[in-house]
Amino acid sequence: MAASDTERAQQQIDEIEALSSIYGDDWCVVDEDEKIYCIKISDCLDQPKWTLCLQVILPPGYPTAEPPIYQLNAPWLRGQDYTELANSLEEIYLQNLGESILYLWVEKIREVLVEKAQSSDPEPDIKKTTEEVDEDDGDDFLLDYQPTQEDQTKMLNYMTSESHEDEELPPIHHGNPITDRRSTFQAHLAPVVTTRQVKRVLEKLYENKKIASATHNIYAYRIYCEDKQTFLQDCEDDGETAAGGRLLHLMQILNVHNVLVVVSRWYGGILLGPDRFKHINNCARNVLVE
Repeated sequence: MAASDTERAQQQIDEIEALSSIYGDDWCVVDEDEKIYCIKISDCLDQPKWTLCLQVILPPGYPTAEPPIYQLNAPWLRGQDYTELANSLEEIYLQNLGESILYLWVEKIREVLVEKAQSSDPEPDIKKTTEEVDEDDGDDFLLDYQPTQEDQTKMLNYMTSESHEDEELPPIHHGNPITDRRSTFQAHLAPVVTTRQVKRVLEKLYENKKIASATHNIYAYRIYCEDKQTFLQDCEDDGETAAGGRLLHLMQILNVHNVLVVVSRWYGGILLGPDRFKHINNCARNVLVE
């Protein structure tokens, strides 16, 4: 007999209580009502070299009918590393269908971090960080940049032209730019159903000199995999710490899938503080709603 909603809710409560007592300060409640939690994981307690934040959202069907929706956040985690880790978590879920799996996930991630610390991997190189490092190069161009309607149309025609590669290039839509204190933000959106398409869209966007010259190109995508009934999702901060994760979170809240959102930011020399996240989210929300 399938577990009732009450039983599932109780299983979630028990699991959360256990995890918060095991992980103490490393366990953080992001939003109790939405069931969003974050666990900080590192390779050791004293002087950790490698750390990673696992953010999870527990859907109503977890653990018996649905997997947790998760996000892995670490500046050094990208490409191959990300894919391998995500695959390991997927595997743990499939081997323990119907069970509470967060503890297994956390310990698997810790195991990977310990291996990294013991191997010859150089320590994470986090040069391009956020609080809006002052940009010296190309500032004059950035200050004046305000895409015109003509630019946008040209860009659109240019980007949606037929592609003869094996993976068809989806159409790319561009949102209206938002400018605040000389910084300009603009969102781009494309429907995607495979990671190959994500790659193609990004390559196409970067062929555009203006987009390629943006201080940050933050992106996130969510693809729903019918066969496994899970989401394939990832995000990239591109030096604007936590921006990719926030963008992905917005997409989760709006429950959008099979879509890639890229937000370009041209920095104008004046720090915006937390307002920049507001603009990134507004840009993205507007293009998603359109």
